[in-house]
Amino acid sequence: MRLSSLLGACALVALGATAAQAGPTLDAVKQKGFVQCGTNVSGLPGFASVNNENQWSGLDIDLCKAVAVALFNDPNAVKYTPLNAKERFTALQSGQIDILSRNTTNTLSRDTALGLDFPVINYYDGQGFMAKKALGVQSALELDGASVCVQAGTTTELNLADFFRANNMNYQGVVFENNDEVLAAYDSGRCDVLTTDASGLYSTRTKLQNPDDHMVLPEIISKEPLGPAVRHGDNEWADIVRWSFYAMVQAEEFGITSENVEQIAEETQNPDIQRFLGKLDELGAGVGLPNDFAVQIVKQIGNYGESFERNVGMGSTLKIERGLNALWTDGGLQYAMPFR
Repeated sequence: MRLSSLLGACALVALGATAAQAGPTLDAVKQKGFVQCGTNVSGLPGFASVNNENQWSGLDIDLCKAVAVALFNDPNAVKYTPLNAKERFTALQSGQIDILSRNTTNTLSRDTALGLDFPVINYYDGQGFMAKKALGVQSALELDGASVCVQAGTTTELNLADFFRANNMNYQGVVFENNDEVLAAYDSGRCDVLTTDASGLYSTRTKLQNPDDHMVLPEIISKEPLGPAVRHGDNEWADIVRWSFYAMVQAEEFGITSENVEQIAEETQNPDIQRFLGKLDELGAGVGLPNDFAVQIVKQIGNYGESFERNVGMGSTLKIERGLNALWTDGGLQYAMPFR
């Protein structure tokens, strides 16, 4: 063996040894046997909500379940901590939760000053406005002088102020601590308009007394890349969250669903798919997971398209089109890094 090849092999061995070492969060999660997931305190239909039997569901919930399947082969190995917008970051920083999966925007200040990492974006969104049809407006540019209900401790407040200032308009902010208070105030007529992420508007509208009396205005005034957050510097844990989500996205690209994943795993001769499903190479070891972790995630949770359709898509009560959240092959932004 040439010296350069020997050195390269040694480097790979060293890299593998590093990858196999568990970080503090992963050690703690394995020891307790479940993932502590921070989610929305008031419930956001389609993204995170709980039914009368204390069963959680939604796009953000599916991400937590995918991590639990990757680690424990059990989508129920998750405990949920409902958090409002102000307390969510403290809960993550203090170790109260292992992962924050709560319609949270990735921003520079959150990624740096708050000591957080955002491994992936599971929903590309933007801020919008909802108004009563009786108000008679068709555009956010007609809202000069309006009163606007908004949630405290969110990027929404700053975006709101920037939008009105940039368009030389005035508004009266009506600020509340959580989404339920914002919704109740808007529904009771304490403000003319409600603003939040567009996805949240569609979700919130389903809770109104007369949903058909309200409309989402066409303007999108910000970029809101929403995704799970973990503590900065805990790379092994971030890798598990990242590749658990990428497994769902890549499965959709390959045409692998919860219904056909086992058959494809048995029959495929495509080396890329074999590698993805753990039939070739040992990719799982690099993340500290079983080699078939992608199979189990898709089998028990579904691919990203299945999760989207079930929770927020045209097959749900929200009826949100894929838009930016379509796969890159369909003109969207969802794109998994290569499983190689």
